[in-house]
Amino acid sequence: MDANVQEFLDYLITEKGCSDNTVAAYRNDLTQFAEYLSSGAGSATAPVLPGDEAARGDGASAGGASADGSGAGAEWGTLTRERLIEYILYLKEREYASATVARKVAAVKSFCHFLTHTGVVIDDPAADLDSPKVKKRLPQTLSPEDIDNLLAIPAKQGASPKSLRDQALLEVLYATGMRVSELAMLTVDDVDLEAGTIRCIGKGNKERVMPLYPQASDAIRNYLDHGRQEMLTDGSSEKALFLNPRGEHLTRQGLWLIIKFYAKQLGIADRVTPHTLRHSFATHMLNGGAGLREVQKLLGHANISTTQVYTHVTREHLREVYDEAHPRAK
Repeated sequence: MDANVQEFLDYLITEKGCSDNTVAAYRNDLTQFAEYLSSGAGSATAPVLPGDEAARGDGASAGGASADGSGAGAEWGTLTRERLIEYILYLKEREYASATVARKVAAVKSFCHFLTHTGVVIDDPAADLDSPKVKKRLPQTLSPEDIDNLLAIPAKQGASPKSLRDQALLEVLYATGMRVSELAMLTVDDVDLEAGTIRCIGKGNKERVMPLYPQASDAIRNYLDHGRQEMLTDGSSEKALFLNPRGEHLTRQGLWLIIKFYAKQLGIADRVTPHTLRHSFATHMLNGGAGLREVQKLLGHANISTTQVYTHVTREHLREVYDEAHPRAK
């Protein structure tokens, strides 16, 4: 990996306290940018990373750097604003989603600021570079009826350790609105069934404790009493709450495959993403009368403006109710 890129990633970890997921995204985007620069002319075909959102392995070289980070790497000192604009156009020509382009450009801009601060670059080429505008999309949600049907599927498949696990994890996602990555990090110690709460560590290592409705508490209790122990290997000291069949902690990818599996059984796979239950939780809470500040705290949003997107969804719901109920709206 390019030595300057690695130094920037180390800075994100040690100085900014960024999460592993954030650092992985920066690594992916900056590796692609360095490879693009090394490809020569803007019309050259720069490598495309598989999955785009996934992290790139540390062993990939960029800009001629050797695998251990030694070597010249990209010539960052000669980077110009024009070259950055060429890269943005290149991303758009490859028909990346506007949100993806914006994220990649934001990574490059942060990196350029860092290079300027550390003296690698004299004049920041990204100083007055505009970020691409992102078309805001309303979060996709499921109806309460769809949620009920989705959460009922594992129970219909018996009381195997896998079914009990899946029932518990789906209930926890909808009960709390937590991110899939936060769910994957849960440990047994994070659950307090007597108090009916669960603790998770969110972005920026911020802790929040969220209530559980009775069905979610019952699902976790059944899983802990009759499922999780059977999934553990003999002598295992694994503390993760949700386990895979090998008795190891369930990854984000594994959790998403589980959600997708049940969504497909319900025939709604095209409407479900890893955050659909989170979006549905927020929207249903607001529709039920919860305040915006309370939902913000439950979701772990640093800024309330992030939570406000769900008010647009609830307004759409109100419009539907209005059109259906008002005598002169029909």
